[in-house]
Amino acid sequence: MPAPNDERQALERERDELTQQLAIHQTTLELTPPELTARQESLMWQIRRVWKRLAEIEARLAKG
Repeated sequence: MPAPNDERQALERERDELTQQLAIHQTTLELTPPELTARQESLMWQIRRVWKRLAEIEARLAKG
């Protein structure tokens, strides 16, 4: 896929990619056995990081 031409397109593309990542992380978390606490904590950290970045992107896109 070609690189976006402007910042808005780049942000929209990143938002789409992060949304996909979030779905993968959440599914993986749901399928992770409870005894794998470290793995669950890692996935929860990754999910929080993605949510934070999505909020930053949405704020930048809202500014215009």
